[in-house]
Amino acid sequence: MKLLISCLLLTLSFCSINVMTAQEEAMTAGQALRQESIEKQFDMVIRKSGRYQEYKVVKRTWMDKLKANTIDTLKTLEDKLSTAREEIAKQETTINDLQTSLGDTNKDLEAVSEEKDNMNFMGVAMTKSSYKTMMWSIVGVLLALLAFFIFQFKNSNAVTVRAKKALAETEVEFEDHRRRSLEREQKVMRKLQDEINKQRKAGTK
Repeated sequence: MKLLISCLLLTLSFCSINVMTAQEEAMTAGQALRQESIEKQFDMVIRKSGRYQEYKVVKRTWMDKLKANTIDTLKTLEDKLSTAREEIAKQETTINDLQTSLGDTNKDLEAVSEEKDNMNFMGVAMTKSSYKTMMWSIVGVLLALLAFFIFQFKNSNAVTVRAKKALAETEVEFEDHRRRSLEREQKVMRKLQDEINKQRKAGTK
């Protein structure tokens, strides 16, 4: 009788242990299906599943949970992929805008550089070197004209001085000639008057 009771207790203990082990395995599997990655979930399901000949016997609840987890993971990945694509599209738009802005900035910089290197003279655009060459040429021409006019002025002044001197000499000579002519005329007039006086005296006699 004691032996029978002992065997019954031992059987009950084994059954309890098996039930507890099964419950722990079920909890462990459930926790693993909630926490692990999809790859590890598949590994766990394959490892925990029973065998029937060359087949694996998988619990339906595990398969349903694994399916739901797989779908959720794929949906999460699709959402991330869609978000990544939207972000990439935004970045491409930003890059295109930046490239356009950079192109406009480069054009403005080229225009500023060209404007800086060029000069506008009387409505004609020319480079700084050409502008400097032209300005120095104008200065050279003006200096040459100034030297020419100074030379001409000096020559004209010298001619004027000579002409004044010649005129003064001519005036002196003319004055001398006029004075001598006047003296000769006076002498002739006195001689003529003397002759008239003589003729008068001779007529009265």
